[in-house]
Amino acid sequence: MRIPKNAIVADEKLTRYLLVRRAYDDKAKYLGLAGFTLGSAEALKREILELAWREDAVEEAENEYGILYRVEGALRGVNGRLLPVTTIWLSSFADGTTRFVTLKPRKEKTP
Repeated sequence: MRIPKNAIVADEKLTRYLLVRRAYDDKAKYLGLAGFTLGSAEALKREILELAWREDAVEEAENEYGILYRVEGALRGVNGRLLPVTTIWLSSFADGTTRFVTLKPRKEKTP
């Protein structure tokens, strides 16, 4: 399955969570390795969506809100660096929308 083209990535998820330094569960430092900052939030949004449309989504779990999907791959940073990530999406039972939930750094497996 692929994440639908009308999937939603909320601006607040980027500008108030992913791209803001945090004491716990900080993702801004990792995203910064590829040049993503608050000033490049739109570029990050585009990359997240492109990844979701390019790679298969795997069903992870179901809860009272909907079905959670995992999409793995790499984001191309504004500086050209590739960042391996796992993104999580929720397909909502309530309204049928698919929304970006979060991303996590992913360690590449070496042979």
